[in-house]
Formats: sequence, C-alpha cells, structure tokens
Amino acid sequence: MNQSDFLKVVLPFKDKVFRLAKRLLVSTEEAEDATQELFFKLWKSKDKIADYNNVEAFAMTMTKNYCYDRLKSKQASNLTLVHSNYEAKETSLDKKVEYEDSVNQVYKLIEQLPDQQKIIIQLRDIEQYDLEEIGKMVDMKPTAVRVALSRARKTIREELIKKHNYGIS
Repeated sequence: MNQSDFLKVVLPFKDKVFRLAKRLLVSTEEAEDATQELFFKLWKSKDKIADYNNVEAFAMTMTKNYCYDRLKSKQASNLTLVHSNYEAKETSLDKKVEYEDSVNQVYKLIEQLPDQQKIIIQLRDIEQYDLEEIGKMVDMKPTAVRVALSRARKTIREELIKKHNYGIS
C-alpha cells in the first residue's frame, strides 16, 4: 500500500479519531498527540490494513485503548476541561452565557459517567455511529450498547432537571 492509498483510507475518519481522543483525554494537545500516534501505528502496519473489514472501527478501538493507556499514565494527572467550540449568531450576551453554561454542564455530566457509558455516548450522539458499529468497537452486543446509551442519557437528563429545578418549589 502506497502513501496515497493509505491517505484515501484513513483521512475520512481523522476528525472522528481526534474528537474521541479529545473526549477521553480532554486536552487538545493530548488529543492531537493521540491522533498522530494512531496514524503512525496505522502507517507502520499499512500492509495489514486490507485485512480489516472496517478500518474506521479498528482505528476508533485503537484510539480508545491508547487514550485509556495515556489516562492511566502518571503524566495525565493535570488535564483540564476546556470548551470553546460553541458559537451562536445574534443572541444576547445573557443567552450566550446561559447556553455556554448548559453545554458545559452537559460536558461535565458526560465526564462523570462511567467510562463505558462515556465512550458509548460519544460514539453515538457525537460521532453518529450506529449501534452495531459501536458494539464492535467496545466489544458489546448492540442491545447492551442501547441499554448503556439509554442509561447514560437518563442520568444526564435527570441531573440537568435537578440543576434547573433547584430552588423551585
């Protein structure tokens, strides 16, 4: 496999790999490093890529595993959450602050979920994978993925309702 063939195979899912890494590692720099490391590993094993049924799912699984390894390392103890990809047109400042606060609350709630639910909600609701593909990536049956996704969404919904109803009798 030459360089152009390799790029045709891996470039379409480059952004998805980065977003998953960013979700798990939080830091943009760490996510960029993880993405680069993944593509380096794929390039080293470029002759074996044709053997995989779904290269994208394989890459997402590799990303998940690499991110978990980074989080387990001692260097990952100082990562912080930063959210800066929300823009609205022609909304008042108080609405912008309110929207940003809500988005940040959802991200914080996602971060508090168990790892498996966190990955599943990332892959389904943000990356738009279907349940069968997610099942292959996380080594679960599609019904178990659906149940975990439902539980994660329910947890987030209940926590948001609690926060929004706080102080209201």
